[in-house]
Amino acid sequence: MSNVTSLSVNGVARPCDADAARSLLSVLRDDLALTGTKYGCGEGQCGACTVLVDGVPVRSCLTPVGTVGPQKITTVEGLAQDGKLHALQQAFLDLGALQCGYCTSGMLMSGVALLAKNPHPTDDEIVRFMDGNLCRCGTYPRIVAAIQQAARRTALPSAQPSKPGDTP
Repeated sequence: MSNVTSLSVNGVARPCDADAARSLLSVLRDDLALTGTKYGCGEGQCGACTVLVDGVPVRSCLTPVGTVGPQKITTVEGLAQDGKLHALQQAFLDLGALQCGYCTSGMLMSGVALLAKNPHPTDDEIVRFMDGNLCRCGTYPRIVAAIQQAARRTALPSAQPSKPGDTP
């Protein structure tokens, strides 16, 4: 395989010079200095390294960078926009859905993917979707609550009840 010379990360074309067989995780952390994505188990079992590739959560520790091609990669660094935290990041802070913080970036990325796919998930749907993300501190109930809070905060205006005086 030839070297990868550019990646689309967080909406920006980022030049790189990486052997195509290297893991996406190592290129993000070591070459592009995007250290929010964590190395956990190195076997795709814990979810700490989760990033989105064209909106789909992937384990970056197992993904050869050469397989990504022109797809759009989103890391935890790309969630905040215009200096404002993503609704799920804010919910994690509000509800204390993190302790040591090691799993947090992977949890956030999987949660964002879930909310993009299902903006109003039930607790059971959240638990099933997040099943591959492990939290050593056991904050699962707060993580579920944070995803629910973010879902409420990002509800489409059309889903909100109208108030007297609102114009269509």
